[in-house]
Amino acid sequence: MSKSIAWLRAARLRTLPLSLSGIIVGTAMADREGMFMAHVFILALLTTVAFQVLSNFANDYGDGVKGTDNDTRIGPQRAVQSGVLTSKEMKIGVLISAIVGLALASVLIYVAFGQEQWGYVFIFFVLGLLSIIAAITYTVGGKAYGYRGLGDVFVFIFFGLLAVLGSQFLYTKHLLWQDWLPAITIGAFSTAVLNLNNIRDYDSDKTSKKRTLVVSMGVKRAKGYHNALILLGMLCAILYAIFTFEGYTNFLFVLAFVPLALHLKRFNGIQEAKSYDPELKKVALSTFLYAVLFYLGFNIFL
Repeated sequence: MSKSIAWLRAARLRTLPLSLSGIIVGTAMADREGMFMAHVFILALLTTVAFQVLSNFANDYGDGVKGTDNDTRIGPQRAVQSGVLTSKEMKIGVLISAIVGLALASVLIYVAFGQEQWGYVFIFFVLGLLSIIAAITYTVGGKAYGYRGLGDVFVFIFFGLLAVLGSQFLYTKHLLWQDWLPAITIGAFSTAVLNLNNIRDYDSDKTSKKRTLVVSMGVKRAKGYHNALILLGMLCAILYAIFTFEGYTNFLFVLAFVPLALHLKRFNGIQEAKSYDPELKKVALSTFLYAVLFYLGFNIFL
């Protein structure tokens, strides 16, 4: 494998649809208020991509140097694990992607708030820095929170609440109580993807002393938790459509629940760890489909 291919694989482009889902939903809520701005949308997408790539590079580096990524791991082989990229090279990749992400976030914040709303500029700049720190410290460092069972909390906050509500606020400069419902939906579905990943890696994580929430609660309870996350996301999405009802196309996103329901049927019957891997893509793409249909149902087909 060439280094260029290794970098591309380390970026894990298949994770991007999930990370973009929160931006799409937040933008949809702003658009239905007539506050869409194309340049903010594009910058928000680019910033999110940069942060996701940063997170993937940092995860590759952190798990690689800790030895968590080894021959017993079921998922795709990582760049540092394979030896194609050295830990030093990946560390440089983490630094560069962090700089790019911070630069894009700074431009996005300035474009959204200008020179007259420095309070918001400061708050969102801090949130941007926290996002970078969270992306890196998930697996990097002696106190990596991904090794202490806190990954689910951070994914719910950063992929769900911050992605949806933060992106919406960039346009509208305000939040309504019902706006939290789609944010919870994206957060729950995103956390479900992480939970699936951790169920798949249960044996290798336990051996490597990576104490994920799944390692702490066991696979059986983790499967119940996974079902609860999916159902919570569905419930919050439906409640939002009811509370903000403008037409039946608002429920267009329900079509995304079909593959999610099929996923749960398949998921609950799985016995072998390797069989969980294909389910990761199903939940991630279903979340992206939900986001796209949410946008269409509230703004295009209404």
